Amino acid sequence: MARTNFEELLDAGVHFGHLKRKWNPNMSPYIFMERNGIHIIDLYKTVAKLEEAASAAKQIVKSGKRILFVATKKQAKEIVSQHVSKVNMPYVTERWPGGMLTNFATIRKAVRKMSTIDKMADTEMYKSLSKRERLQIQRERAKLEKQLGSIADLNRLPSAIFVVDINKEHIAVSEAKKLNIPTFAMVDTNSDPTKVDFAIPSNDDASKSIDLIVKIMCKAIEEGLMERKVDKDKKAEETAKAEAAKKAEAEKRAAAEAEKKEDTEAPTEKATEEKPEGAKPKRRRKTVAKQEKVSESKEETK
Repeated sequence: MARTNFEELLDAGVHFGHLKRKWNPNMSPYIFMERNGIHIIDLYKTVAKLEEAASAAKQIVKSGKRILFVATKKQAKEIVSQHVSKVNMPYVTERWPGGMLTNFATIRKAVRKMSTIDKMADTEMYKSLSKRERLQIQRERAKLEKQLGSIADLNRLPSAIFVVDINKEHIAVSEAKKLNIPTFAMVDTNSDPTKVDFAIPSNDDASKSIDLIVKIMCKAIEEGLMERKVDKDKKAEETAKAEAAKKAEAEKRAAAEAEKKEDTEAPTEKATEEKPEGAKPKRRRKTVAKQEKVSESKEETK
């Protein structure tokens, strides 16, 4: 089943492109027509590309990897943070910190600094500081939280990035390209779709359009997370069953060995018990017979 349809995209205004004079020739395969000096995007191609991008994102998340969302446009900030925080993925909605991907170690230092400030807030040393010094630390913490708060739990480089406007976020796209990180992007008629791996031809300026595309991508990510959880539970159940079967087999084997041991020990015990009882009366009979013979011979001699 398709994740979206033509009518839904049309209602959201995904088909509106930029002015004809601002177009990028590489977008020509995705342009349906031109009306009143504005290019109209072919929504059938948008549906196909969106389906392809959503399926790829789902597979990435299913394998336990993470996707970084980048949207610093005013109309996209709130939408992206609202949808992406639900699926627990990292996102950047403030200024893109240059070198965030190519110089990831330095960014992690800044994130660690934020956590050290939090730890320091509970110590006696922090309480002994002057009011001015405390305010400076708090401002620094607030600044770091604003810029890097959404990527605080990103311990390693993301496996893919999703960009809302590749012209505005060209630094993020170029960094991802250098590191061979797959890029998903909303591409308008004034952008170059060849710069990204999964281009979704759509209106990247209207908030309704951004909301719909981001919502569909987040839904695909949620599906991937659910499938991963189901697979994990299934695997755990299978391993538990296998362990239980091994344990039962070992117990069965131990019981069989114990039974075999008992069977081998039983006849030897019987033999040892019967032998002395049968042997003693025979010896007595012989001795009695000898004594009788001796007494008879003595009588004869007399």
